[in-house]
Amino acid sequence: MSALAAAFGGSLGRLVGGMSAPAESAEVAPPAATRPLTPASRWSEAELIDACLDGSRVAQKELYVRYAGRMLAVCSRYSQTTFEAEDVLQEGFVTVFSNLRLFRRECPLEFWIRRIMINAALRQHRRNAPMLAVTENEYPEAVADEELILSNYNFTELLKMVQDLAPRYRMVFNLFAIEGYGHKEIGEMLGISEGTSKSQYSRARAILKAKLERLDQHYNDTRFQ
Repeated sequence: MSALAAAFGGSLGRLVGGMSAPAESAEVAPPAATRPLTPASRWSEAELIDACLDGSRVAQKELYVRYAGRMLAVCSRYSQTTFEAEDVLQEGFVTVFSNLRLFRRECPLEFWIRRIMINAALRQHRRNAPMLAVTENEYPEAVADEELILSNYNFTELLKMVQDLAPRYRMVFNLFAIEGYGHKEIGEMLGISEGTSKSQYSRARAILKAKLERLDQHYNDTRFQ
């Protein structure tokens, strides 16, 4: 993550393009009269957005630092490797800085950035692993509609299981189970039918349930050794 942050910070002017401030003021925060002696890390969301729109590199870097960690976690769930997640993250932040003037402030900035990251992940998926259409009967409902209890497992274990899902299952599972989209909307986002989204989600749950059962068995076996 530190390498990514360094790389992003070093090329910040190139990534944000027209938003950058003039060279002589590139590292200067917004006027002191507006934010007197206040560190960028303590700026409110509105102050941070305004400063970024004014072209402050300090503000642009702070926005990245403030949200990059949480957004990398989002990107990782949609990606198969850390490198792929970092590519999605960087592409997403390019879009964030390029379109920040279009943010209407009707929701928290984090929600807006999160949606951009999801869209970047979907674009990456289309480039690397096109969604394969399947019939509804090809992947039957394999798991009853009980809740998968995930709170007993650590984040690293769960992330690895999700990343190991086939790309089409991983996308549908994340969009439905984590992001809360409906199957009709997911179908429109991925270019598949609503029924295909449902069956692929069911198959993803079946795979994850089997993995969790094996993990539980492993814990039980090692506990009594």
